[in-house]
Amino acid sequence: MCDFNNLSNEEKEHFNQLLMSCANNFGGINFFLQLIEGIREAKAHPLCSRHQDFLSDLGTIRWGKIIFNDKVQLIEKMRKIKNENKNFLPKKEDKNYKRVLNLVRTLKPITFSVRPNLRDNGEGFDFPAFDTIDSETTTINPIFNALFFCNIETVKKILNYKK
Repeated sequence: MCDFNNLSNEEKEHFNQLLMSCANNFGGINFFLQLIEGIREAKAHPLCSRHQDFLSDLGTIRWGKIIFNDKVQLIEKMRKIKNENKNFLPKKEDKNYKRVLNLVRTLKPITFSVRPNLRDNGEGFDFPAFDTIDSETTTINPIFNALFFCNIETVKKILNYKK
């Protein structure tokens, strides 16, 4: 998803609708982008918060488990080298397979809740870190990817995409 130019038109449309829904439930595109910019400006990666939350002037993101820095670094590494079928899990022969599988098993049950500070702005939204397609295929959730890892310019392109 973070490589916007290599997406098909159907994928661009799908991601646009998904992120627009999130933005609308958070108070609009500007509030949503300000939340993402706040995440990017944080000194330590927000997922490593020992309080399991990210607080901003516009809203909060909460999750139910401490995520250590080594897990965040592994996510960043695997995002860059995922294989051609967009599977987050490497092949079973890969030396990182067990580490990545344990990462997915650790983060899969966690639900991230995004809520605006003012209920008038929207209801907020929830999302998982990973989407499991079958026992061999797991993908990183596009909302998780957009909020915590994608370049802000790419998120803007996705939100502004028109057929």
